[in-house]
Amino acid sequence: MDNMIFEVGTAMLLVAIASLLAGKLKVSIIPFLIILGMLVGPHAPVIGIFDFTFVESQEIISFLGRIGVLFLLFYIGLEFSVSKLVKSGRNIVFGGTIYVVLNFVIGLAYGFLVNLPLYETLIIAGMLSVSSTAIVAKVLVDLRRTGNSETELILGMVLFDDIFLAVFLSIMSGLLLGGATSIGGILLSVGIAIGYMLLFFVIARKATPLLNKLLNITSNEIFIIVVFSTLFFIAGFSETLHVAEAIGALLFGLALSETKHSKRIEQLVIPFRDFFGAIFFFSFGLSIDPLTLGDAAWLAIGAIILTILGNVVAGMIAGRKAGMSHKASMNIGLTIMARGEFTIIVANLGIAAGLMPLLKPFSALYVLVLSILGPLLTKESKRIYSGLNKMFKWNEAKEK
Repeated sequence: MDNMIFEVGTAMLLVAIASLLAGKLKVSIIPFLIILGMLVGPHAPVIGIFDFTFVESQEIISFLGRIGVLFLLFYIGLEFSVSKLVKSGRNIVFGGTIYVVLNFVIGLAYGFLVNLPLYETLIIAGMLSVSSTAIVAKVLVDLRRTGNSETELILGMVLFDDIFLAVFLSIMSGLLLGGATSIGGILLSVGIAIGYMLLFFVIARKATPLLNKLLNITSNEIFIIVVFSTLFFIAGFSETLHVAEAIGALLFGLALSETKHSKRIEQLVIPFRDFFGAIFFFSFGLSIDPLTLGDAAWLAIGAIILTILGNVVAGMIAGRKAGMSHKASMNIGLTIMARGEFTIIVANLGIAAGLMPLLKPFSALYVLVLSILGPLLTKESKRIYSGLNKMFKWNEAKEK
């Protein structure tokens, strides 16, 4: 146990150093933490008393990372106004549909083009269709864009994408793992997941007075215990219904977003969000062995190029349909480009079903590049827009 604590402490110290370096360079810490995790781990050397393999502590570091995802999505749920979501419902449904359908079709076409079997093609199409809610949330917070005009549409599209993920995983689990093989079983599983999500929307809209009363707690100590305990319970309960724990955290934040206590909760959760969120991205990098990436390089590069193009096009279509400027529309496409935890979940389903071993290095390289490239492109969105504006001669003065 003492050795495990020392290993976890060493990992956290490395995270702190990487964060300081990113701060000095004034860039997002996400790429630094992922690369740092890749540089250490099971394949790293042991130098004196410092064991950078993190073999004994990897499980607890991974668990701390899962907590980071919960806090990240819980926070972004608090920032998400349900009333504004309802008002923007049509734009979100249209944008989300365009995003999912375009990327899924691109994934199908790419899989068939490179002669992959049907199930592998479906898994890759699913991987190309799901953005990283955690990274998108982190980028929006890091770049202080939570108040931007396009952010509501971004979050709505991400939530729509999460619903698609729940449906996709339910269907593919039935097909690949032999659970719900009947149409009735698959429809029941999908219905439960969607119904669970809709329940939180109803709570956020109708149960705000009750939540205000229940959370009317003077002591910050008791207040944070009540909120965080409920957060972890709901996240865990969500998984029993085959809804990702991260989505459960997002929905709980969404339910509390309309209460008079939302700002108080935000202030209390920020330190936990930042600390455990950093551990998440480090633990993700820790799970990647760079020596295995070469086997799938050609396949991943093609998928990355198609994803960049598909996301930019989908963002532009969704933004312009919602009456936003070309600049805001470009921000949408670049922000939702990152791939991360949900893409890995889809890949792991295919791996668990015994599909091609190529899926593992492909998913690692695909996620690694886009988890780094996505935030960087989002950060440089002004320059990217400026360059494209010179080419396409967009006239922002006439736009809404």
